[in-house]
Amino acid sequence: MSKGFKFSSVFAVLLALSLVLSACNFGSNSGSDDGQTLNLIELQEPPSLDSAKATDSVSFTILDNVLEGLYRADGKDQPVLAMAAEEPKVSDDQKTWTFKIRDAKWSDGKPVTAKDFEYSWKRVLDPKTASEYVQMMYVLENAEEYNTGKAKVEDVGVKALDDKTLEVKLKTAIPYFKALLTFPTFLPQRQDIVEKYGDKYALEAKNMVYNGAFVLSDWKHEKSFQYKKNDLYWDKANVKLNTVNVNIVKDSAQAINLYETGKTDFAYLGAEFLDKYKSSKEKFVIEESSVWYLEFNQREKEFFKNQKIRQAFSLAIDRQKLIDSVLKNGSTLPSGFVHSAIYATPDKKYRDIVKYDFPFDPAKAKQLLAEGLKEIGMDKAPTVELLTDDTTKAKRQAEFFKEQFRVNLGVNVEIASVTFKERLNRGKNGKFDIVIGGWSADYNDPLTYLTIMKSDESYNRGKWKNDEYDKLIRAATVNENYEERLEQLKQAEKILMDETGIAMLYFRNQLGLKKDYVKNWPWRVIGAQYSLKEVSIEGKK
Repeated sequence: MSKGFKFSSVFAVLLALSLVLSACNFGSNSGSDDGQTLNLIELQEPPSLDSAKATDSVSFTILDNVLEGLYRADGKDQPVLAMAAEEPKVSDDQKTWTFKIRDAKWSDGKPVTAKDFEYSWKRVLDPKTASEYVQMMYVLENAEEYNTGKAKVEDVGVKALDDKTLEVKLKTAIPYFKALLTFPTFLPQRQDIVEKYGDKYALEAKNMVYNGAFVLSDWKHEKSFQYKKNDLYWDKANVKLNTVNVNIVKDSAQAINLYETGKTDFAYLGAEFLDKYKSSKEKFVIEESSVWYLEFNQREKEFFKNQKIRQAFSLAIDRQKLIDSVLKNGSTLPSGFVHSAIYATPDKKYRDIVKYDFPFDPAKAKQLLAEGLKEIGMDKAPTVELLTDDTTKAKRQAEFFKEQFRVNLGVNVEIASVTFKERLNRGKNGKFDIVIGGWSADYNDPLTYLTIMKSDESYNRGKWKNDEYDKLIRAATVNENYEERLEQLKQAEKILMDETGIAMLYFRNQLGLKKDYVKNWPWRVIGAQYSLKEVSIEGKK
């Protein structure tokens, strides 16, 4: 016993020392502190900053701070004018929008033009781009037809009438179009820069130009990236920060050590440190529109094509225990696939209209598993691989699910903990049995969630398929009768929930720590996580 104790003590000292040494290297790009330098932590490496191809919240947040579309979202998730100089002229049928582009420059001094928007949007729609967010562009006239080879590029409803005038024609009037324009897929791109760098475009900081409040001045892959104030930004007078250093830290203990030693001004607060900071004035809740769920591979896996087996896995999860014992971050029980922050009508939230329960019932779970195995001719369940990220909190969740399925179903689970980028790639290519997935709202409408589970959507990683669901979502997308549309959305979600196309887990919130001298930092519920444009450092000692 004494030798074991001594070894553990030495190991603890070495671990603490390594964290201190790591802290000493943090923020090495910052140079001298000019009073407006902010140090942050990010959990993951951004896979790509090509706005036509980006798919994840890390990349979206960076893009939101270095590029601007026609609108940008303010701290209350409302669209405000950005590259649009004024509110557009809109036709009586709400289908033709004409925008005037403000006098603005790219970071290399060239003017931002309407052509930059036309090129970018049509590049998203080009089948060769293989954009996973392409269906967001289907609101444009002839967009889907061009993307699927049934129309020409010049037929698409976006056109630069001159350098300062952009005409946009919609397939149908939609209530959320202005909010949609704040999303990164609708950002402008410079054709000469994209073509100059080709496949390497946006994979390095120097392989881009910027028209937002900041430029990406440095990017050390899997380690850090840095923002610098954009001196050519049209509204630079209202940008207070000069430098933002962002280090990629996946380990919760290291992140807290960096925060406590003053090497970062922000850190995510993991469950293991919650008691220590339960009374801290620097703790805050990061509210999200983030829904989390398990996706089952229904492509080639006969095991998960069986509805009873999927239902068994869902019933085997004690979600309240997951929230109370593992997450401890203000997350809540889910009440459907659409998050509770989303509105169904201008004055009523969707979840106030319809709610679902997801019970924990191990006995029923075992019964359904046995029935499902019999239906597919199997004697016992195979070992199942659970795909997840390699962060501390992701691993903790994975271990929880592994134990739940072992105890409540008698199923053996092996955990595959990989980098964020690899998890995205494996999910996209169907290289998993079960994957822990999450989705946050891109715009304030139930379709921002329900669309991704159509059978032809790339984000439907497990390839669950229901023809009636597809039909309802397609109808709701173009239906201008909002009462009928709401009924179509409700019916579609019921099909998804009844068939356990996915297994809902929780509506996520997160906890963070922020130094009190960091002021005016809006975190968004919808779209990119946060904006740095309004942030300032005040009263730092």
